[in-house]
Amino acid sequence: MIYLSRAMLEDAINAVPKRFQGPGGLIGVLKDGEVVASRAWGYSDLARGTAMSVDTRMPICSISKQFTCASLLAAVGEPEVLDGKLPPFLPYLATELPSVRQLCHNQSGLRDYWALTVLHGGLAEQTFRREDALPMIAQMRSGHFPPGTSYSYCNCNYRILSEMIEAETGSDLETLYQTHIWGPAGMKTAVLTADTRHPEDGVVGYEGNGDHGFMPADNGIYWRGDAGISASLSDMMAYEHWIDAQREDESGLYTRISKQPTFSDGTQAWYGFGLVHERIGALAVTGHGGALRGFRIHRLYCPEVRLSVVVMFNHEADAHACALQIASAALGKTEPASRPLPEGWAGTWIDHDRGMMTRITPGRRTVDFQYFTDVTQLRLAEDGSLVAPGVRLQRAGDALTLGIVSENTQRQLEPITEVPAICSVDAAGTYETEELQTEMCIEIRDGAASMQFTGLLGTGQMEPLYPVAQDVWELVTRRSMDAPAPGSWTFTVIRNDDGHVTGGTLSCWLARNIAYRKVA
Repeated sequence: MIYLSRAMLEDAINAVPKRFQGPGGLIGVLKDGEVVASRAWGYSDLARGTAMSVDTRMPICSISKQFTCASLLAAVGEPEVLDGKLPPFLPYLATELPSVRQLCHNQSGLRDYWALTVLHGGLAEQTFRREDALPMIAQMRSGHFPPGTSYSYCNCNYRILSEMIEAETGSDLETLYQTHIWGPAGMKTAVLTADTRHPEDGVVGYEGNGDHGFMPADNGIYWRGDAGISASLSDMMAYEHWIDAQREDESGLYTRISKQPTFSDGTQAWYGFGLVHERIGALAVTGHGGALRGFRIHRLYCPEVRLSVVVMFNHEADAHACALQIASAALGKTEPASRPLPEGWAGTWIDHDRGMMTRITPGRRTVDFQYFTDVTQLRLAEDGSLVAPGVRLQRAGDALTLGIVSENTQRQLEPITEVPAICSVDAAGTYETEELQTEMCIEIRDGAASMQFTGLLGTGQMEPLYPVAQDVWELVTRRSMDAPAPGSWTFTVIRNDDGHVTGGTLSCWLARNIAYRKVA
C-alpha cells in the first residue's frame, strides 16, 4: 500500500504560487476518493479584486473532450453506430475516411481546425461563430496519415462528434452532460459555456508572465464538444470522487473511456476517448489538460493508488507540470537529479517528410526542443539519448532520430545551416492552396519578410517571416484564437528544374504539409 506523504504534499502546494506565477489558481487533491487538500489563492479578477474560491467556475477547455466521449458511449452506444453519419462532414476528403472511433482517439489524421484559423485569415480576438466551424472542417482534402496508424491532436474530431451526437439523440450536449455525468457525479454548478466571450462568474483569464506582467485575454471563439464546459474546483473534485467510486465497475463510464486504446497495428496508444495515458514512475495515470488564452487546467487520476489531482489557473503557467509535481509529492517522490549535458546537441534540424523545422537549445542540464506546439524539455538518459515522457532523441550519424511513442512513429531530422540574413527573395508573391481554398501572400521589402493569409475568416494581419536556411522560412504565431497557439510554422520553397519558385509547403505540428502553388 502506498500512503500519502502529507508533509511533502503541503510543501509542494505552498510552492505553487511562486513556482507557477499568475493572478490566481486552484488545486484539489483526493486520496481514496476523499479530499485531502483544497487550495484557492489570488484573484479571479484583478481589476475588481474578486478573490478566487473553490466555487469559482473556469473554462476547463479540452478536458471537455472526455465528457463528450463518455456521453457518446452513454447516449448512443459504441462509436461505430455513427460511422455512416460521418461522410457529409468531410465531403471533399480524397484520402481514407476515418472511423468515428478514430475521431475519439485522435487517430483520424485530420488537421487541427484551430491551427487552420491562422491560415483562414483569423485574428486572435475576432469572433468565431458556431456556424464558422463546419464549413472550415468540410474544406479538408487530405490528412496527415492513414487513419488509425498514428496520433495527431485534432480539435475538429470532437467538434464533429458533438454535432453527430446531438443529431443522433435529438438532445443538446449540455443536457447529455447533465444526464450522464454532471448529475450522477454531483457536479452541481457545471455548465456548457460555448461562447468564450461570456465566462461564468466573471472570471478573467490573463496572458503574460511574472517578468512582464499580466493582461486580460480577449477570447471570442465558440466551441462545443472539443471544449466548452465551465466548472468549479468543487465540481471537479466531485467528478474525481465519482471516478474513484466506479473504479472497479466495468460498466462505469470512466472505466469505459479509460481503457487502453491501440493503433491499427495493435500497438498500444497513449490517447483515447479524450484521455491521455501517461505514467508517474511505474504508476499508470489517465487525465487531460485544457487551454484557452488566459487559462490552463489539468486533471489526472492514478487508479492503482486512488490519487486525483486537479490544477486550475486563470493564467498560462504549465498546469500539467504542476499537476505532476503535486502528484509526485503526494506519493513521496522527488524529482530525479539531472545529468550534465555533453556538447554537440545544439543546432537547427528539419523533418523533411513533415516539412517541419526544429531547434535544439541546450541549457546546463536540460535541452529545449522545439517541435510540438510548446517547447519540450529533454534530459540526458544513461544511453546518451535525450528523453522526455514519450519522446527520445538519438544521434544517427550527422542526423537525429526522433522517436515519438504517442504518435507510433520514428522521425528523421536532418541538420540545416542557418543563414544570417534574408534569402530566397524570389519567394515573394501570391500563393493559393487547394487543400484549404485559401490564399497566402509573401512580401519581402527592405530586408524583411512578412506573410499574410486570406480565407473563410477574412484577411489576417501581416506576420513576420524569418529566413532560416536557403528556401526554408519560419513563421511564428504565439497568439491565435485557440490556445496554445500553433507555434512555429515552417515554409519550404519549391522550385522547378529552372530554379523558379513554383510553390511551397507550410507545416506546423497541428497542421502539416499544406501545399501552396505560386500564382503571382
